[in-house]
Amino acid sequence: MTWLRLALIGAGVVVASWGVLVLLARRLPPGILRDLAGFLPACVTLTRRLRKDPRVPRRAKVAVAFAGLWVLSPIDLIPEFLPVIGPLDDVVVVALALRYAARQVPPEVLFDAWPGEPRLLARLIGSTVESPPV
Repeated sequence: MTWLRLALIGAGVVVASWGVLVLLARRLPPGILRDLAGFLPACVTLTRRLRKDPRVPRRAKVAVAFAGLWVLSPIDLIPEFLPVIGPLDDVVVVALALRYAARQVPPEVLFDAWPGEPRLLARLIGSTVESPPV
């Protein structure tokens, strides 16, 4: 019974930290802090949208789904409760999966599915896209 209580507390902490990220992403003024706070929530939205898009190849969907599951998983290389560096492994896995998917998916599909600032996605996927579509 003790392990169940600990698991519920851990899940509550993760959900609360996600809530703080979403609130910060909405309330902070434009800039790098707002971009960082909104990065993981935007990646979850992107994952959900790409998974449903028929223009996305299966191997890209698998990579994006893996990244989404990694972010949602309570098992991490770096524990989430550590300030600042806690979500670092999530960000790295998501970035690698998105770079892989960017080589498989047409750029306009990625930018249509991305809810955040287009410049962030363009920077994340690197040289595969010169500039985001207007």
